[in-house]
Amino acid sequence: MITAGNLRLHELIGLNALVAESPSLPHKGIKGLVVDETKNTLVIRVGTEEKIVPKKGRVFLFTLPGREKVRLEGDKIAYRPYDRPKKLR
Repeated sequence: MITAGNLRLHELIGLNALVAESPSLPHKGIKGLVVDETKNTLVIRVGTEEKIVPKKGRVFLFTLPGREKVRLEGDKIAYRPYDRPKKLR
């Protein structure tokens, strides 16, 4: 079960995300569904478009299935999704 305490270890695809903070103005405020993830980026679907957002230097606000909002620093999740549980424990 995904919780605020273990979100950084879980799959992010399928969660709604908002880019809350970004040094790059075009990325700030992007809001939508995470449809893909690499080591360094999240792909967020906004309407019919897909936006590629770097993880590093950004702060994301994810909405969990129970509607709880969780803030995560992109630098702390800048690993391949399958490597995060091994590296972040």
